[in-house]
Amino acid sequence: MSGEEKENGGDRALLGQLISSLKQQRDELALKIHLGKEDAKDEWEKVQQKLDKLADDFEPVRDAVEESASGLFASLKLVAGEVKDGFDRIKDAIIDGDVDDAKS
Repeated sequence: MSGEEKENGGDRALLGQLISSLKQQRDELALKIHLGKEDAKDEWEKVQQKLDKLADDFEPVRDAVEESASGLFASLKLVAGEVKDGFDRIKDAIIDGDVDDAKS
């Protein structure tokens, strides 16, 4: 197994764990949003769509070992980071009361 294949395998595992963690955060935030802050719902919709697309895009390539997979994993990790940032903004909005303030 080449070094790149080992790296991609590690990337796949980490990305899989990240997506799982993001889904758990999504579920927790969904409950908080349902119970409270209306102003967080627009941000919620955007982040929810990104996470769904990320999970859908990850599934077919999870077991890929081709060289081109490394660029794809980098792209998926970037989107995962955007989803996490969105969740952080929603959490801040729930605590602070304003999604727009949480964006800065």
